[in-house]
Amino acid sequence: MTTTPITDTITTLAAEARAALDAAADEAALEAWRVGVLGRGGSLTAVLRSLAGLEPETRRAVGAAANRLRDELEAALAARREALGAQALAAQVAAGALDVTLPGRPLRRGGLHPVTQTLRVILDAFTRMGFDTVEGPEVELDEYNFERLRIPADHPARDMWDTFWLSSLGAAPDRSAGSGAAARDRDAGALLLRTHTSPMQVRYMEQHAPPIRIAVPGRCYRYEATDATHEWMLTQVELLVVDEGVSMADLKGTLQEFARQIFGAQTRVLLRNSYFPFVEPGVELAVSCFACPGDDPACVVCRGSGWLEIMGAGMVHPEILAAAGYDAERVTGFAAGMGVERIAMLRHGIDDIRNFYANDLRFLRQF
Repeated sequence: MTTTPITDTITTLAAEARAALDAAADEAALEAWRVGVLGRGGSLTAVLRSLAGLEPETRRAVGAAANRLRDELEAALAARREALGAQALAAQVAAGALDVTLPGRPLRRGGLHPVTQTLRVILDAFTRMGFDTVEGPEVELDEYNFERLRIPADHPARDMWDTFWLSSLGAAPDRSAGSGAAARDRDAGALLLRTHTSPMQVRYMEQHAPPIRIAVPGRCYRYEATDATHEWMLTQVELLVVDEGVSMADLKGTLQEFARQIFGAQTRVLLRNSYFPFVEPGVELAVSCFACPGDDPACVVCRGSGWLEIMGAGMVHPEILAAAGYDAERVTGFAAGMGVERIAMLRHGIDDIRNFYANDLRFLRQF
């Protein structure tokens, strides 16, 4: 490159900048050097701005040299800053001001959400009992969420599930057109946010032959007011077992073992009659209180009742088995569905489900 006044200026600037950088003895001096050389009003920046008045060929050559110098000076600044830091640390150690044998400051680590922790405990319990874990879609068809589970459009059981219909993708069922087969066929294509994990019973049986033993975790959504025991979003785990000879005794034994693994070896279970359209007979499962003998009115867990309801269950309705292509005279099955937040509240003594999703770190850090 031909020597010009501006190239001489760059050469002089480089020598002076390196000398000044070597003389900087602390962080304040380094920052002053950076601002004076590399900053927006620095000497090297001024050189780069002056290139506009040069001939194109000279401008390209001088600009490349100035940019190389900038890269070199930035690297030299980082090296000098690191060297000064090492010198300061060595001086502190020599003076006894820094005890290098002390443990370092702990770094705050994140953790799993309490609902996720409880979900993993639940799935681990069922995995040990031989269940496979499968998942399904959160955006579901009316056909699977209701129709195929014996809850047609005109059935009052739909009132048990307040539903989020996705009007932008599908239409909510039109109740004005009657309840005939044509209306049901039309409604079956409507889309919604699933209200329970039970649709996976139908989806899985469509593609698999018995024996079946699955646990289905997932989020569900219901259009309802929130309070201490209700949320618009909840996490469920669905169970499905289908095989020859499956009976209510198998259901009770499975849930008894589950309760013992989750709540303790002394836990007992109680089955109460209940109604769900997709099972017959249907039951609600309660477990004995694990926080008191069962008769303490001051118990914050059971409030003296001695029992805690945790899930619904029952024997899979024969019509659902037949609709899946199974021989309902040969195979039977049971199903159960539990709320993960409900179990987490019981295990940890939490009295308000809304705490789980309030994003309050004071609450979450307890887990």
